[in-house]
Amino acid sequence: MPATQRRGRRIMMTPEELDVFLAEQRTCRVATVSADGRPHVSTLWFAWDGTSLWLYSITRSRRWTDLRRDPRIAVVVDTGEEYGELRGAELSGSVEFVGEAPRTGEPDPGLDEVERLFARKNFGLDAMPHDGRHAWMRLTPEAIASWDFRKLAAL
Repeated sequence: MPATQRRGRRIMMTPEELDVFLAEQRTCRVATVSADGRPHVSTLWFAWDGTSLWLYSITRSRRWTDLRRDPRIAVVVDTGEEYGELRGAELSGSVEFVGEAPRTGEPDPGLDEVERLFARKNFGLDAMPHDGRHAWMRLTPEAIASWDFRKLAAL
């Protein structure tokens, strides 16, 4: 179970709001730590299954290399233009690598549902296209912090 958010409780999302938010959003920013200790941030599409955030990354990327060496990660999903519209969540923990790497589409029952979800959400397809360059990582968050500045108007 993720750590409980202490600060900003008045504007944090309920678990139901967070599920809807993560299901609707497509893009996240992924922060990793490089071998030299410097942070690296990159952008990815993702899928949320209600428990875990699934990331489909190029296996020859700096992000993949960083996470193979040190699986600790922080991911931010956010939206909004004006201050009073800002909403988001930071999920952190360690990734697990799931399935073949790179993914060529070999049958893997453990990936069937997430690949269907990801393909529908991001490509409008019923089946996942595989290019032999990407592979799956799963983040089951150890901590989640969320915010919805639209709630400030009610305070």
